[in-house]
Amino acid sequence: MAEEQNAQQPKFALQRIYLKDLSFESPNAPATFQQEWKPQVNMDLNTENKQLSENQWEVILTLTITAKVDDKSAFLVEIQQAGVFLIEGLNPQQLAQTLGAFCPNLLFPYARETVDTMVVKGSFPALMLQPVNFDAIYAEAVRRKQQAAAGEEAAEAPKH
Repeated sequence: MAEEQNAQQPKFALQRIYLKDLSFESPNAPATFQQEWKPQVNMDLNTENKQLSENQWEVILTLTITAKVDDKSAFLVEIQQAGVFLIEGLNPQQLAQTLGAFCPNLLFPYARETVDTMVVKGSFPALMLQPVNFDAIYAEAVRRKQQAAAGEEAAEAPKH
């Protein structure tokens, strides 16, 4: 009976966090260092996941950070921070939220620290990326998906 209860309990374990890919470019150095440092910083992020085995998932958080001064590129950082997670006993909706929000939330601090280190090593001032609300991003993605599905259903409905 205890085994049956344990089998039904959700399980989550972080098995590994690793840097999958990293790129840093400073195409206009050293001229960039001679300008007043008032950058326009933009961050794009994306997440993806891949099932590795029955209960094992790879989640990849991709960040692309660009900094421009006077419309000239100061630096570009691209990073793929990844993790392998053991996940069992979740329904499809819980699994999707775990992969789309919870896991990226665990990966982000590692990516943020690596980005900051790369920017400093590139001789730029430290770049402390603001925290990201992955739960809100995931909820918005689900809402948009539902709206798109409702729009498709309305378009396919027979007209009288």
